Amino acid sequence: MVRTRVLVVDDHRIFAESLAAALAAEPDVDVAAAGSGPAALRCMERAAADGRGFDVLLVDADLGAGTRLRGVRPAAVPAGGPAAVPDGAAREGDVRGHGPRDGLVDGISLVAGVRSGQPAVRTVVLAERDDPRRAALALQAGASGWVAKDCSLSRLLTVIRGVLRDETHLPPALLTEVLRELTAARRHRTESERLVESLTPREREVLRCMVAGLGRKAVAERLFLSPHTVRTHMQNVLGKLGVHSTLAAVALARRAGVGPADLEEAAS
Repeated sequence: MVRTRVLVVDDHRIFAESLAAALAAEPDVDVAAAGSGPAALRCMERAAADGRGFDVLLVDADLGAGTRLRGVRPAAVPAGGPAAVPDGAAREGDVRGHGPRDGLVDGISLVAGVRSGQPAVRTVVLAERDDPRRAALALQAGASGWVAKDCSLSRLLTVIRGVLRDETHLPPALLTEVLRELTAARRHRTESERLVESLTPREREVLRCMVAGLGRKAVAERLFLSPHTVRTHMQNVLGKLGVHSTLAAVALARRAGVGPADLEEAAS
């Protein structure tokens, strides 16, 4: 029997325990739980290193929305006993550090990180309320589904098995609004791409440095230009993009898919 390995990521203890226990009762599902984004990433890394990576992540849409320092410990409930999950998976689910030192990660950011680091893993976002905009953001980040937290177990299992077949699952009531949000986002991206294409190659280099957070002096040093020349390029970039600040230029650049300059390369 092919077993599906599921990781529940939720910082609400009762919900995480209940969902993990319900999924663990399925004969073809192994399940573990993590109480924060960083704990989930550590658990995934350990599982992958052991050659037993997860297939599906169920991620709370509101993960990390509040500060929780109560030492909550969501259960890691494997189907068939502790041997069904990698050693230490339950311990990785401990909510040991929900403060800045633990690098608090929200649900959509976790989806994007998993998509980038382990693209074979499918993610499904579990939400307490319908939110077309956030559902669209989740899909853009790489999620394969958006499901109500109060849906039936059979519905959730259908979604889990569906996303493993590369299906995308959304509640029917959200579909129209989500498509509208995605269309609008694409339209904004297309316009942003057109504006970025109007820049000269040197101006694009300057823009990438701005995206990397470099100031005028640092840009000048990186590109071997005078600060005065960099100032002129920056003014030209703002003018061509139709914005009035560096922050607005960076936001537009990110919508257009412009990444930051490679600072490590610059330092070498």
